[in-house]
Formats: sequence, C-alpha cells, structure tokens
Amino acid sequence: MSSYELDARAWLSIELALSAKSADQFDVRRQENDARTLGMTGADIDIARSGSSFDFQLAKATAFALAPNEANRESAIKAGLDDRVCAAIEQIAASYMGGALRKST
Repeated sequence: MSSYELDARAWLSIELALSAKSADQFDVRRQENDARTLGMTGADIDIARSGSSFDFQLAKATAFALAPNEANRESAIKAGLDDRVCAAIEQIAASYMGGALRKST
C-alpha cells in the first residue's frame, strides 16, 4: 500500500486552511492565483479555507494541521498518512501558528 504524499495542491490546501483568518489581501490573491494554476476550482478553494477538502485523506491532513494533537494524528495515520507526512504537517502548522502569534502581538 502506498502512502499519501503531500503534493503542491495539498500543501496549498493546508496553507489556505491555516491562513484563512489571518491572510492579508496580498496573500489571498497569491493563494487564489496559485490554486488556479494547480487546477483548483472556486469550490476547492472555499472548502480548503473552511478547513476541509473533497478528498478524504487531504481532509484528514488539514484537520491535523489545524489541530495537531494525538487524536488527529491517529486519524490521519488511519487514513493513510505516514509518520513522515504527519511530521511535515506538524512543521507547517507550527510555522503558521508562530506567524499568527507574531501578527497578533
């Protein structure tokens, strides 16, 4: 069984979810342009910003990025994400959480 890989579309979907409440207009436009380049539709962008996905594994990855706790990690692993992918998701989540904390202070 092959493991889930985070491609550019998955990374952008996670970024859209993590930055949904804090992105400035420049970031929003950049994200939308990047999403369109990757073939994402308006519905894909909207659901990513809401913290989910039409793709089951990506929905689990996004949920884990938004709340990187043990329960969400286990759920992501059950959905086919491996420890390496989960570690990468934890890193991007930490970088966004750190950035959001800096913006709010």
